[in-house]
Amino acid sequence: MNSKKSKNTGGIVYSTSQDFKVEEEEEEMIELKPGEQILKVRLDKKQRGGKIVTLIEGLRMSDESIEGISRQLKTHCGGGGSAKNGEILIQGDHRDKIVQWLLKKGYAKSKKV
Repeated sequence: MNSKKSKNTGGIVYSTSQDFKVEEEEEEMIELKPGEQILKVRLDKKQRGGKIVTLIEGLRMSDESIEGISRQLKTHCGGGGSAKNGEILIQGDHRDKIVQWLLKKGYAKSKKV
């Protein structure tokens, strides 16, 4: 399997033009208000050496906002974690704490999966 990421060139394989450049489209992230977001809080241990982590999925906001929420949750739960690709990962089983914290912060549609 080839692990290189391929560019979407719109079907163009080769061009003889010296001025040809592939135009890349940037995806716009629509940031939703806390009450409009549907968050899933679930337990996961796949590809983590058997260690349990709590995943918060479905965050539709900027990376800076996700990082801020991640920092607050890590402090609240007293554990480590990270935030990437629109997900927050907190080490350990903290589903109940996280759901209660999210409900207090206005994320009304957060549920434990």
